[in-house]
Amino acid sequence: MTIANEEKWIDKEKTGLSEAAMDINLTLSADTIRMFAQKARAVASALQDTFEDGHDGEVEFDADSLEEGHNHDGLAEEESDDLSDEELRELIEDLNVDEAAELVAITWIGRGDFEADDFDQVVDEARERALGSTAKYLIGMPLLADYLEAGLDALDL
Repeated sequence: MTIANEEKWIDKEKTGLSEAAMDINLTLSADTIRMFAQKARAVASALQDTFEDGHDGEVEFDADSLEEGHNHDGLAEEESDDLSDEELRELIEDLNVDEAAELVAITWIGRGDFEADDFDQVVDEARERALGSTAKYLIGMPLLADYLEAGLDALDL
């Protein structure tokens, strides 16, 4: 059986599709969204490791700096074992309005708040509800990686 998808014909038996492919035009590629999911999983993992190790980004005194009289009063830079959080935050902040709305919409669909069939309406709602930092909102979700992956699956991407 074949189905139409934007002037292309897809053979469901050859591609393994069990349902009609959804006609979704993303400004972000599915691979980019998977990369966001990987970064989010790394952030969640690093956070979990931090709590298990009893390490919470402590500030240490640096004796050499105290003697040299630097402006930071001898405090060494805050220890940062993993830059994944910062990288993910910067990547999300670099998205334009449409890309950020799509990322939030896929997250909401993956979380079960909306159905995949309503993707365009969900993107519109995400765009309308974007008042603060999208990065802060998304990174604040402990299961962000799972939601992104579930959203991609629901959209057959």
